[in-house]
Order: sequence, then structure tokens, then C-alpha cells
Amino acid sequence: MAGIKALVGLSFSGAIGLTFLLLGCALEQYGVYWPLFVLIFYILSPIPTFISRRLSDDSDSSSNACRELAYFLTTGIVVSSFGLPIVLARNNTIQWGACGLVMTGNAVIFFTILGFFFVFGGGDDFSWEQW
Repeated sequence: MAGIKALVGLSFSGAIGLTFLLLGCALEQYGVYWPLFVLIFYILSPIPTFISRRLSDDSDSSSNACRELAYFLTTGIVVSSFGLPIVLARNNTIQWGACGLVMTGNAVIFFTILGFFFVFGGGDDFSWEQW
């Protein structure tokens, strides 16, 4: 039952994050949909971690090069998703208020993705590897 509560909580926080993102695009004073390109970063961010967990063995307690590369790539994707709204706002493509809403949505979404890996990343019975 704890897995179901975590799944509902993660879906709720994901909906809140996407609401912030859409508010940054669709409010009448902003009205520009360029910040929706951060959705690509939301899709790409967990992929290196999924691949590294699938390929690496957990029996080795020392540092794993595959996992370290996945962390590096994930960090680059996350930083890029925070940098895109700032670059768009500096070029006056979007307004700074829209940039703030998109960055708030980014923080909520990435904490949701991190929460997903904390809740479902272990090797217990309720794991994402079963999906």
C-alpha cells in the first residue's frame, strides 16, 4: 500500500510541475510556447540512469564508470533544462515572469523524477524494473 501512496504522490507532484510549466506558457501576458521545449529534457533526463542501472552490476562497491557517466550526462541535461528558459528570457523571447514559472516547474518535475528513483529504484518487490 505504501507503493500506491508514493505513486499517487509522485503523479500529483508531476501534475503540479507541469501546471507551472503550462502557466509560464499559456497565461495571457506571456502567451509564448517556446518554454515547452523543456519537455524534451524531462524525457531525456532519466534515460542515462535507466541504462546504467541496467548495464552495471551492484556487487562492486567501488565506483562504476558507467554509472558515473550516467550521472554526468543526467546533470548536463538537468542544467540545460534550467538554462534554456534563462537564455530565452535574456533574448526577450519570453518574459522573466514566464522564466520564473518554468524554472519552478523544472524544480518540481526534477524532484519528482528524483523521488521516483528513491521510491522505485531499490531492488525490493515494488521496483520499476518489473515494468
